[in-house]
Amino acid sequence: MKIYTKGGDKGTTSLVGGKRVPKNHPRVEAYGDLDELISFIGIIISDTDIVQVKEHLRKIQEDLMLISAHFASDGSGKSLKEVNEEAVAFLEREIDRMTALLPPQTAFILPGAPRVSSECHVARTICRRAERHALAIGTGGEGNTEVSGQVEVGMRYLNRLSDYLFTLARFLCVEDKEKEVFWLP
Repeated sequence: MKIYTKGGDKGTTSLVGGKRVPKNHPRVEAYGDLDELISFIGIIISDTDIVQVKEHLRKIQEDLMLISAHFASDGSGKSLKEVNEEAVAFLEREIDRMTALLPPQTAFILPGAPRVSSECHVARTICRRAERHALAIGTGGEGNTEVSGQVEVGMRYLNRLSDYLFTLARFLCVEDKEKEVFWLP
């Protein structure tokens, strides 16, 4: 199978279901951000030595792939596995677990050492962008309640994931015995 199809040479791509849309369509923007986020999480995985963190990040990549499929769906193709609320609850449990191990946050944090902590902050900002782009498809009035319902769960997941990535950045900083740098105006 060839990697190139030439189908997008004129600036369009196919959604899951077959509908062709411009490559700057809100759905393409949203799932493109998730593709970037999944890739960047791969960098974090390769830069941490903590096995449990690697395992959790792999699970998150899989969750993001499913959310991406829903963002890419026009609702007319085969039905996709649902994004379930347990994925959101998992993130909440992990945020709470890590937070219990951290000193209180006293100010805004400036990303810095260790590198893997800063990588989490970059992933967090990509996640926030994905959330903003998902909003455009969640309120796009496409009329398909199954699709929009899954987009809504995906948006909740992304909102919680950005909090998870922030907390993970702090956790990795403490684990590496680095001092957090606070912005004090």
